[in-house]
Amino acid sequence: MKTFYTIVFLLISGSVLAQQADPDSISTPQPETFQMQWGDSTITMQKYFVVFLKTGPERGQSEEQAADIQQKHLDYLSKVYKLGKTSITGPFGDDGEIRGIVIYNTATLEEAKQLAEQDPAVKAGRLVVEVHPWWAAKGSTLK
Repeated sequence: MKTFYTIVFLLISGSVLAQQADPDSISTPQPETFQMQWGDSTITMQKYFVVFLKTGPERGQSEEQAADIQQKHLDYLSKVYKLGKTSITGPFGDDGEIRGIVIYNTATLEEAKQLAEQDPAVKAGRLVVEVHPWWAAKGSTLK
């Protein structure tokens, strides 16, 4: 009889947990914003996270390995962009220590850092990340 009650308890618990895990009922944290007056306009400012992609310690891969890592890096950046987690991404035009920039559209620095560290080029050690909070007008575009 004890086994029967254990099974019933597990079934009920699983049902309750399944209801709580409904994606439509989970609220996603939103980035921090505030309103700012700019002349006659009110602008919504949003906190973004700027990730500097810097030269990493592991640069000794073969040309083929480096090309494979680079392709995985670009595929990853495309994926997180399509998920709405980045706003702009690109390399720098010189051969300095800072190789590129990614502006993450996340609610927290921790989430931006976690996403940045999942980049295959970072995981391979070709790049390292440096993350900074940055405020900009929400929905800004480059001219």
